[in-house]
Amino acid sequence: MTTPPAPNPQPHPYPQPNPHLQANPYAQPQANPYAQQGGHPQAPGYAAPGYGAPGYGAVPPQAGPQWGAPYGAGAYLSCKFCGGAPAVDVTFRAHRGLLILMSFQKLSGPMCATCGLGVQRAMTTQTLWQGWWSPFSLFLFTPFTLVWNLIARGKVKKLQPPPPGQHGQQVDPGEPVHRRGLAYVALVPVLWICFMIAQGLTQS
Repeated sequence: MTTPPAPNPQPHPYPQPNPHLQANPYAQPQANPYAQQGGHPQAPGYAAPGYGAPGYGAVPPQAGPQWGAPYGAGAYLSCKFCGGAPAVDVTFRAHRGLLILMSFQKLSGPMCATCGLGVQRAMTTQTLWQGWWSPFSLFLFTPFTLVWNLIARGKVKKLQPPPPGQHGQQVDPGEPVHRRGLAYVALVPVLWICFMIAQGLTQS
């Protein structure tokens, strides 16, 4: 009798683990290439909140006025002569007239109360004794210069002097203008004008 052939074994729908193979305890876990990356991608140029940059919608701190800056100034000012503060941006002028020759001087920049006062006194005194000796200087440029310096002096007078130890060498204010002898040279043209007026009145 002939033995019928053995039927072909059907493949198992689910592969069975090989009992003779052991798991490698030193094998590295494989990363899932289809796993979704965590977090949200950051746009270039923006840092994530909490890492040195404010979050979306956060209001950055506003920079307050610097100490020593005059009211309304957009930036911190320090004196151009001594480096002290507070200071204000100001300009002082001096004028010299001699017959048909005239010269104009100007000193501008941030100045503290002490240095600004010293510059104002020096340039005003120079104008008072050198600024009258030409016709245009007598009636136009010298009066304008004196009034300008008075207005500029009002700006530095509003400042507090720099605290001691927080500034370098300052401009010496010296004596007030009315205590300087050269300032009274200005009386010469004034007396001359008064004399000419008096002469005209007596001859009329």
